[in-house]
Amino acid sequence: MRFSPVLRRALVGSTALVLATTLSGCWADDDDKADAQSGETRVVVDDTTEEVTIPSSPERIIATGYAVPALLEVDAPLVGISEWSRGLNLMTDEDRASYEELDKVAGESAASTNYDAIAELKPDLIIIGVPQPAVVDLNLDRLEQIAPVVQLGPSRPDKWKELNAKQADAAGVSATLEENKAAYEAKAAELTEKYADVLDGVSFGHVGGYGDVSAGNFQREFAGSWGTNIATDIGVTYYGEVKKAEGGSSDVSEYPAIEELPASLGEADVISYSVEDSGKPSAAVQYVLDSPLFQNLPAAKGGLTVPFKFTEAATYATAMTTLDEIDKAFAKAFAEDLA
Repeated sequence: MRFSPVLRRALVGSTALVLATTLSGCWADDDDKADAQSGETRVVVDDTTEEVTIPSSPERIIATGYAVPALLEVDAPLVGISEWSRGLNLMTDEDRASYEELDKVAGESAASTNYDAIAELKPDLIIIGVPQPAVVDLNLDRLEQIAPVVQLGPSRPDKWKELNAKQADAAGVSATLEENKAAYEAKAAELTEKYADVLDGVSFGHVGGYGDVSAGNFQREFAGSWGTNIATDIGVTYYGEVKKAEGGSSDVSEYPAIEELPASLGEADVISYSVEDSGKPSAAVQYVLDSPLFQNLPAAKGGLTVPFKFTEAATYATAMTTLDEIDKAFAKAFAEDLA
């Protein structure tokens, strides 16, 4: 589905504008410093709870981590990004083309950041979209000498909507995000209605893709995790909770031993599981599916196991694709009930 045209520099948000404030980037030499322009600025609060003064209408943005797909989708004025190969299959052709054309200032990890490359692009805003634990691999002092730095990285998997909103607001493109959000919510509402009777009173469990075969464990994902959070938007109920919440993803997923399959998923009426973009299970998921313990679970014996593709979607456009895949999986699994 195509989304609406870009409305650049949409000034949306409750933060007051601070007028006639001069924003000067610190470039590599005096000539570069002279290029810094004066303009309106405003204050935002990032992951550190620190107030950061940024341009009201940034024109040259560097984005890293999860900010890359989020800001590509809303056509933010990007001049450089980190690599984001994990999400290429979910990008639209237009976003993929933009991704390929933009200068890459980092690889897949924060530690690979090329500070000289960032400085050469003369950004007026840098949005760091990596998880807080990875921020320690960055030289923030050096980045802050180049341009204002806003840290807006992921926490729990199901917080991607809030994160997208903060990133779009910082980039000045909230209007387009709101239109994408409305399209996603409309699709989710449609599927909620379609499967309301089928899902009523049904308890789901989910097998995630990050178990460790060598350690003999599997990933059980609960509500709010990568494999589950989009499905819950259409009325799927995932039962249970982690034994020990330690923040971030550990609040919504855990790694029991394979021997614990009956205790972990024995109460599930339906079991969903993550598959790769190709539709095939990863080695970690196949390990679970092949286990006699799994095959003897009530859901498995009843044929109520459902594969989910694109479970790591973390933007509205990519989540639309995930909804389409869940719809296909449910239409097949519940064909008799829907007839």
